[in-house]
Parts: sequence; structure tokens; C-alpha cells
Amino acid sequence: MADLLQMSSDVIDGKIDAEEIGPLNRINFQLSEIADNVAMVEAFSHSVLFKTDDGLVAFDTSNLQGSARVVDAIRGWSTAPFHSLVYTHGHMDHVGGCGTFLKDAEARGHRRPNVVGHENVKPRFDRYNYTNGYNLVINKRQFGSVTRRGYDVSSGDERFLPAASPAPDVTYREQMDLNVGGLDIHLIHARGETDDHTWSWIPEHKAICAGDFLIWAFPNAGNPQKVQRYPAEWAAAMRKMAEQDAELFLPAHGLPIAGAARIKSVLTDVAEALEFLVRETVHRMNEGARLDEIVHEVKLDPGYLEKPFMQPTYDEPEFVVRNIWRLYGGWYDGNPAHLKPAKETELARELAALAGGVDKLAERSLALAEENPRLACHLAEFAVQAEPGNRHAHGVRAQVYQHRRGVETSLMAKGIFGSAANESKEVSGED
Repeated sequence: MADLLQMSSDVIDGKIDAEEIGPLNRINFQLSEIADNVAMVEAFSHSVLFKTDDGLVAFDTSNLQGSARVVDAIRGWSTAPFHSLVYTHGHMDHVGGCGTFLKDAEARGHRRPNVVGHENVKPRFDRYNYTNGYNLVINKRQFGSVTRRGYDVSSGDERFLPAASPAPDVTYREQMDLNVGGLDIHLIHARGETDDHTWSWIPEHKAICAGDFLIWAFPNAGNPQKVQRYPAEWAAAMRKMAEQDAELFLPAHGLPIAGAARIKSVLTDVAEALEFLVRETVHRMNEGARLDEIVHEVKLDPGYLEKPFMQPTYDEPEFVVRNIWRLYGGWYDGNPAHLKPAKETELARELAALAGGVDKLAERSLALAEENPRLACHLAEFAVQAEPGNRHAHGVRAQVYQHRRGVETSLMAKGIFGSAANESKEVSGED
């Protein structure tokens, strides 16, 4: 069993390079005892466990696909009943496995555990059911599956929110104090990645259960395909956590962290990065800058992105800037032509005519791919929009987006560009 606290300490303190130990967001379904009566199962997401005199308290149930292995790992550590299952928030990798935990309780003759979460979890679940097809499509795209044109998500055969994942039985608005078997648990609401997020302070262990406020990657505060994130409030929550002087920090992704000074330093670094992006974006908005200007002007100090717990491998600062604009400025980006634009296909055909044909656009796109991949993608997109059935144009588009995918760092960008490449490979007939 790996010593997760030693591992994280060595990485944060610079004693070892993170690349020496492999991925820091590990999905191995192994349980590690982090402290007396405290354990973590590394999964997608983790499940964090506390033993009490009245049974186990579990923070998060992981996703549906891995939940059986999570429960098996827990049962190798304790066969005590699950007293409470706490959702840190309503994302599928945190709540999708709840049904498996409930089935385990039923099979063992235990009473049904309490399901606890913020009051906004239920509205989130309602939205997931209402937009089931959309969520299936974007998750397939985000996590690298091919999203084919004409993919039928309306049949109802696939569910984004598992039917066995219940909304919370016990909810709260701002803060709620629980006592389970003598263990005091303080649930605190803060908006960050979601509007239904809970972080928890457990004084007996001087521990914070943080959910996705820290994911050992740059904060997921800009996801281009998901609903609004809240970077300023996220930063404020990190500063409030830092004030607790916690000795144990338990995130739902990545490694647990030990030591008050180390924890405070990590939380403060994340807060500073988000505060910078908010401050600089809003400053330019107040000066009347367009979104395009702001996106290309606001650049975070690269030193933040070199930290092992803040590398842009999932989300990235550029996307956070866009989300800040969306939060404070709406959808109009400041370009009058975008207020009531022409159809993209009409614009593409006009540009193709000016360029001397679709093949010219495609060839120029390919020529620019190495030097200016951003511009190359625009031209490749215009080429296939001007002639959607042009197999040569799609072949070029596939090459350009495949190259773009390879030079990106974040899963968000890689997923979208890779999906675009796959779409054009299908049309062009390439493997």
C-alpha cells in the first residue's frame, strides 16, 4: 500500500518530480488508511471514509462503473454499516455509485444510509434528466469517445444520471453540523466548480474533505461545455479553508495532503491564481474591452502552472477567462457582427469564393498548422462548412485538428479537437 501522505509531501516539497511516480490522479480502487479511522479509496472520484461509533461516513460514492470495486475495497477495511453518504456535489463521478452503496446496505441487512448534500443537488439532478442527451454527447466528446454525427441520444436507452442515484434525503443551505457516532462534521456550502458544492471540516481529525475544490490540476473553473463556474467564490472558499489550519486535506481527486503549512500554501496558491484571472478579466471588462482582446491578453504567471497540483491537464486559464466573462457579461462578446450573425455556412462559402475555392482554404490551413494552429483551425472549419461533403477538405481538417490535439495540454481541449478530427476522418473515409 502506497504512503499517500508521504508521496504528496515529497511532490509538493519538490523532493521528487511528479513524473517519477506517475499520475497523481490515480484510479486503482485501492484503499489506504490515511489516519486512525480515516481511509480513502482512490477511484474516479475517490471515496473518503470515517469510522464512527454508529458506522461509516462516506464522502462521495465514485461513479457507477467503478462503484462496486470501491465498495469491495471499503469492505476489506470495515464491515460496519454505512451511516451517511455525503455528496460533495452532484457530478456523476461523485454520486453515480450511490446505488451500489445502497445495495450493499440492503444485502447486509443494514438500514438504508442517510444521503446528505446541498439543497442544489436535487435541481442539478432534475437538469441532468431534462438535458440527458446533451450531457451524454458532451461527456463522450470531453473524455475522448467518438461523437458521430447523427448520434441518437433521444431514445432514452442511455442515462447520464443513473436511476439508482437518489437526491439527498438531508439537505442544507449555508452550513449544517452533523454528529455521527460522536464524530462532529461541519458541512459548509461554497460555490466553485458547481453551485451545489460542500466542503467539510472534521475537527477531531483536523481534516478537510474538499470534494473538487482541489483536483491536483488547474481548477475546473472554465469547462467550455458545462454550466457556469464561480472562480471568485472558489478562491474565497480556498482562503476560508486555509484559515482552518487543517493537518489533513482530503480531496476527491489526487493525493491527500498532510501538514498545516503545506496545506495552507497549496490552498493559497490556488486562490491567488483564480483571483488574478478574475481581477484582470473584470478590469478589462470595465474598460470596455472585447472578449477576444481579454482572452488573448490575460495570462497567468507560468510559475503557477508548473506547480504539481495546478498543471493545466484538465482545464486551463484561458477557459476560466471565458467563464468569468459569461458570469459577469453574458453571451455577447463585444463584436457587433456576432450579435445577429450570418449562418456560418454562408460566411464560409463567401470566404471560400474570395480565396479561390475550398481546396485553397484547406491547403492554406494545412500550411499553417505548425506555425499557427489557432488560425489553421479557423480555415479548416471554413473549408468543410463551405462544402460539407468535400472529402479532401475533411481529410485536411482531420489532420489539422489531430495536430492541434497533440499540442494542447488540457483534457477539455484535447477532447473537443480530437472529436472534430474523428468527425472528419469518418467523412473522408480515413481510418
